[in-house]
Amino acid sequence: MSVLPRAPAAPPAHDPDDPRFWDARDLEAELRRTFQICHECRMCVGYCGSFPALFDAVDRDIEAGRAEGAEHLDTKDFARVTELCWQCKLCYIKCPYTPDEEAYEALDFPRMMFREKAVRARRDGVALVDRALGEPQLVGKLGAGPQARVANLVNASALVRKVMEKTTGVSARFPLPRMAEEPFSAWMARRTPAGAGDAGTVVLFATCYGESNYPGVPKAAVRVLEHAGLRVITVDDATCCGMPNLDGGDLEAAREKMRQNVAALAPHVDAGATVVVPGPTCGYTMKREWPALLRTDAASRVAAATDDLMQFLDKLRRKKRLPTEFARGLGAVAYHAPCHLRAQKVGSPAARLMAMAPDTKVEIIEECSAVDGTWGMKAAYYELGRRYAAKLVRAVDRAEADLVVSDCSLAGLRVAQENRREVLHPVEALALAYGLDEPDHRPGSEHARGAHDAQG
Repeated sequence: MSVLPRAPAAPPAHDPDDPRFWDARDLEAELRRTFQICHECRMCVGYCGSFPALFDAVDRDIEAGRAEGAEHLDTKDFARVTELCWQCKLCYIKCPYTPDEEAYEALDFPRMMFREKAVRARRDGVALVDRALGEPQLVGKLGAGPQARVANLVNASALVRKVMEKTTGVSARFPLPRMAEEPFSAWMARRTPAGAGDAGTVVLFATCYGESNYPGVPKAAVRVLEHAGLRVITVDDATCCGMPNLDGGDLEAAREKMRQNVAALAPHVDAGATVVVPGPTCGYTMKREWPALLRTDAASRVAAATDDLMQFLDKLRRKKRLPTEFARGLGAVAYHAPCHLRAQKVGSPAARLMAMAPDTKVEIIEECSAVDGTWGMKAAYYELGRRYAAKLVRAVDRAEADLVVSDCSLAGLRVAQENRREVLHPVEALALAYGLDEPDHRPGSEHARGAHDAQG
C-alpha cells in the first residue's frame, strides 16, 4: 500500500482565486494523492490515454523498488498524463470518489488536469498549438462571409495544411470545418420572424461553429423553436464560450470571454428568458465552468437558465408544448451521444425527440469521438485520437442507418471523415421531419464537404 493518504489534508483547491491553486507543492501533493487512488482503482483505464500513462508511471516506480505507489512521480509524469487528457469529463461521471458521490476522497480528475495545465501554462507560457486553436471566434470572423470561398480553397490545400501543421501543430489530416459564405448572424438579421412568440422568448447562443461554419444548425434551431411558438433572439456581444482557452490552460483568456458572455446574457436571463445552446461542449462550459471559474451571482444565474437545445425542446415535449405533427419520417437513425452532453446527465433528449417522427427508429451510440474541444485536432495526438474513436466509427458502420446524427459538430467531422457519411445535428433532423428545411440547403452537408476537402 502507498504511504499517500486517501483523504485530502484540505479541500482540493479548484478555485483559481485560491492562492493554493497556483502553489506548485500543493498541486504536486494533490496530483500524487489523486493518481494513487486512480492507480488502485483502475476503473477508467479505457477512457483515454491519461490513465494508461498514469498507471505505467506508477508501476515503473513500484517495479524499480523506489516507491510503494505514486509518491515519487515528477513534473514530467504529471505533464504527460495531462496532455493525454482530452477533457471528455466521463471519468468524473464514472468515478465513485467524487464530491457528487459524497466521497471523502473528493476527486475531480478533469478539474485536476485543468489545474495542472493552467499552472504549467502560467509558468512556461501557452503552447503555440493551444493559442492557434483557442480563438475560433476570431478565425470565424476572418474566414466566414465574402472571403469564405478563398478561405475554403486555402484550407483544402494539402501543401498549406502541411505548412500549418509544422508552424502551429494543428494536424494537416484533421478536417477543418468549412467557412460559411453567409454567417448565421447575417441570416438572422435579414429574416422576418415567424409568429409573435406567444409561447415565450429564448436566447439562442449559436456557438462559434454555428455562426461561422455550420449556420444550418442555428437556422434549423430558429425554425423549430418558432414552430413551437417561441420568439428567438440572439446577442450581438456574445463570443466564444471559453472552452478552447481552457483546453490550453489559458485561464485568463477564458475568463475574459466568460465575463463578456455573462454581461451580454444576464439582462435577458433576468427578464425571464432561457438560453439555449446547440453545442454540448459550449453548454457544458456555460453550465459548469462559468459559475465555477467566475464565482459571480450573474454567472450562476446565467448557468441556471441555460439548457442544451435538445434538452429544452424535450422539456417542451413533456409539457405537451411541442408540435407533434410531422411531414415525414427519418427512417433508421444512428445517433451519436456526445461526451459533453452525457457529462451533463440529461440523458439523450435528441433521441427521444427524433423518435416522435413516424417511421423512425433511433439507435443511440455512446462512444467517444476523441476530439472533445481541440485535443483531437492536434498533430501530436491525431493518430491516437483516431484509435480511440475506432469504436464510434465501427458502431456507425454497423448501424447501416439512413441518417447519422450528432449534437457535436467536431464529432461530426470525425464521423464524416472516417465513415464517409453526412452528419446532421438533431435539430436539423427534427426540422426535416417537420418539413421546415429550406429547399436549397441540405442540412449537415458542410461536414462531409469539409472532411472530403481534408482527405483530398
